[in-house]
Amino acid sequence: MNSANPTPASPPARRLPLAGVLRVGRPSEIWFKPALSVVASVGPPNLTLLALGRLDLAMYTMAGSLCALYAHNRPYAARAGALVWVVLGMLGGLAVALVAASLTGSAVVLVTVGALLAAAQKVLCDATRVGPPGNVVLTFVSSASLFAPQTLDRVPGHLALAAATGAWAWLVCMAPALVRPHGPERRATAGALRAAAAYADTGGAGEGYARARAAGYAAVQAAWQSLLSTGAPSRTRRGLERLVIRAEVALAAPAESDAGRLRAWARVLRGTGPVPQAGLPRAAADELLGVDAARSLWMRLGPLTPLAVRTALGCALAGYASLALGIGRPYWALVTAASLYQANIALTWSRAVQRVVGNVVGVLVFAAVAPLAHLDQAVLVLCCLAFSFGAEVLISRNYWLGSVCVTPMALLITEFAGFQEPGELMTERVVDTVVGALVGFVAAVAVTNRRAGDRVERALTSADQAREQAARLLSEPDPDASALESARRGLAVALVDLRATADAAAGEWWQRALPQERVVLAEQSGHRTLAATARRQGLLPERGTGTETEDARP
Repeated sequence: MNSANPTPASPPARRLPLAGVLRVGRPSEIWFKPALSVVASVGPPNLTLLALGRLDLAMYTMAGSLCALYAHNRPYAARAGALVWVVLGMLGGLAVALVAASLTGSAVVLVTVGALLAAAQKVLCDATRVGPPGNVVLTFVSSASLFAPQTLDRVPGHLALAAATGAWAWLVCMAPALVRPHGPERRATAGALRAAAAYADTGGAGEGYARARAAGYAAVQAAWQSLLSTGAPSRTRRGLERLVIRAEVALAAPAESDAGRLRAWARVLRGTGPVPQAGLPRAAADELLGVDAARSLWMRLGPLTPLAVRTALGCALAGYASLALGIGRPYWALVTAASLYQANIALTWSRAVQRVVGNVVGVLVFAAVAPLAHLDQAVLVLCCLAFSFGAEVLISRNYWLGSVCVTPMALLITEFAGFQEPGELMTERVVDTVVGALVGFVAAVAVTNRRAGDRVERALTSADQAREQAARLLSEPDPDASALESARRGLAVALVDLRATADAAAGEWWQRALPQERVVLAEQSGHRTLAATARRQGLLPERGTGTETEDARP
């Protein structure tokens, strides 16, 4: 049998998923961090404007305050820099929007500018892996600003307000470092240990083992990326590195790993106490600096070209369609379209369903809350704070649940400059949501991503080359310890990239059939080589001995 070129199993077109699109999952482990941060960042500026009688300026202060939603999963050394770039990106988009609004009153031109901004924001957020909430908040800020009354002489003052609250958001997000300076990397390591334990429970066989293995390697890679961004090595970091190595070992040989011990280590990491000591062979103990295998920004931009075209086209057409229907706020349709675009068509469809359902339910919530919010501007501000908190509490369980709170919050924000008739707001929001979702999804289908199959082929080649490199070192009688560790980590990264690339391509339409069998074979041989490499490093017991050589000293 020729296993090198198996018969492709994937059809050229795929059915759109419906089951599970609205299923409620478990909340994020750190759901309370962005929820509390956004309240602490939005509240003081808005209450100050309320006291000054200038709540009409809240649009600009909230632009900076909403930056507090970003980078909560990053170590503080990396978070500091990431948040600076988020604030600068927000200010850049806001500046373009304000200047455009000052120079022209043409709705068509403004929609076009908003669509181009949305595409740039989408691509940059995905390429830099800034994480949730991604481009959606930045696009909401810039798009809404395009359709607010503006003059050139007021632009510097409005940008200054956004910059000041952006700086305040930076302080809010960095403040927890004073209490738990290694919290993010401890959580990332604990996540890797728990994922490895879940795979160890399967013993490397049975139903769901492949998914558990892929989740485990993804969690380990995320932990390495977290540790590699913490700056100079420290005692805590080196302890965490040893634990991540232990998670990798469990993934390489699940049947020989103790899932209970992995979970026990993960539980200890939840606190602020000492990092558990996971002994390693002396040969490996000095080679734990990890391998930063992340591709450069320019290399990550190329594959995002179809996504950029989808975003620009979909947002523009959604905005134009809203204008044709006579809706006064076409940016709602534009933002709806911008929020849809995910890694492939299947995920984009799921997001479209979630967005429509969440927004329609959110409009009903607004109808119930509007009479209360109209009692006083102070109540209006407090309602917005409550919905901003609720959105972050719920959105990690499912996107549509978060939208149930985001929608009334967005509607209430439009009333900061003055109360408006609820019926009109609700009608426009529902129409714009449906228009944005329909037109945005049609644009995603129209702009095909035929390069997805090519990326799978390249990922297969990279995985094969990484496996061959590790195999060559294994064949040597006395391979260099550093080279062997680098080869093992490089192979692990290549396998994670292969699985992610194959999953993304599987959800695309109108492309040639994917080499699914070759992907499976490459994964199987790659993981066997990983196990052999770990055993050669002394991280696994030699076959037939049941023991491993380990230096377990703290």
